[in-house]
Amino acid sequence: MVHGVRDLHTGDRPWCAGAVLLAGRGPVIAVEEAFGWAERYRAYDPRTDRGVELPAGRWRPMRTGTPFDLASLTKLFTTVAVMQQIERGALGVDARVGTYLPEFRAAAEHRITVRQLLLHTSGLPPELPLYDLPDDTARLAALRAQEPVAEPGRYLYSDVNMLLLQHALERVTRRPLDVLVREGITRPLGMTATGFGPCPGAAATEDQRRPWAKADRGMLSGEVHDENAWALGGVAGHAGLFSTGRDLAVFCRAILAGGAYGTARILAPDSVDLMLAPPGLGFRTDQPWFMGELSGRGAAGHTGFTGTSLVLDRATDTFAVLLANTVHPCRRPPDSAPRATVGTWLARAVVPG
Repeated sequence: MVHGVRDLHTGDRPWCAGAVLLAGRGPVIAVEEAFGWAERYRAYDPRTDRGVELPAGRWRPMRTGTPFDLASLTKLFTTVAVMQQIERGALGVDARVGTYLPEFRAAAEHRITVRQLLLHTSGLPPELPLYDLPDDTARLAALRAQEPVAEPGRYLYSDVNMLLLQHALERVTRRPLDVLVREGITRPLGMTATGFGPCPGAAATEDQRRPWAKADRGMLSGEVHDENAWALGGVAGHAGLFSTGRDLAVFCRAILAGGAYGTARILAPDSVDLMLAPPGLGFRTDQPWFMGELSGRGAAGHTGFTGTSLVLDRATDTFAVLLANTVHPCRRPPDSAPRATVGTWLARAVVPG
């Protein structure tokens, strides 16, 4: 497993500049390795379709403790925060979003539910160009007015779903999402390296410029990559968190243990079952395109656009975290084959039961 991941950052067009791989079973971390570079390029040159390298002495090596922009792995933390409020009775899993956010008139009129947002079956579009709107007032108005673009009940992956869940959470708790994540998840679990940015020392991501990106921000390091999360101040239900392999291992172990880690409990086992049992609430289940041979036996997990992923296998009490800066120095067509390979390695390394 380790040798294969090491190859991901080599060659003429490597999958990533660098990566951290961590895998474990139960309380044991079996693999923890770092490869390549947390920062290697100062820019991307579209004429040559190559990165412009920093002077060799300024290349920053990847460490096992290097933080990463988690991108859509943030959705898992938003999901846990939602499940916590469902346990407390502040949200209902089958309640209509309009119950909590009546001013979100399109969601209210179409009777979109909390469950549909978590399942990505609300019909809402994958994203909105909030980064092109002039201010927070205009962004909020766009979210409130957004109509479904597909028939509710059909799967359509959408960042907008998680933004509505963020607003519902903040309405019923009267606390911002970053506080909910910190007080309800990361602090109880001792995840001291996890939080919304900025995050000095994080692995670099993209030289973000138009036309390949949606904003002109230059080379990003420690600032959220997702353009909408950036436009929203860095805290968003779909993106914005930074973390390390070790911290995510704690998160994985807590979920696999039914919502508890050490003396801390963040969820009841029934809530974990709702998240991980097919079709999964917030988590994706049995997805061979990024889980490999772990798929088909109840595995659950998620991926992030910047090159992050995690997968949990309750059948063997195992997990794998792969953090890579695949968008450094520039985004490329999606390729989850290396993620799937890690899932297959893990599946072949352990026996169910």
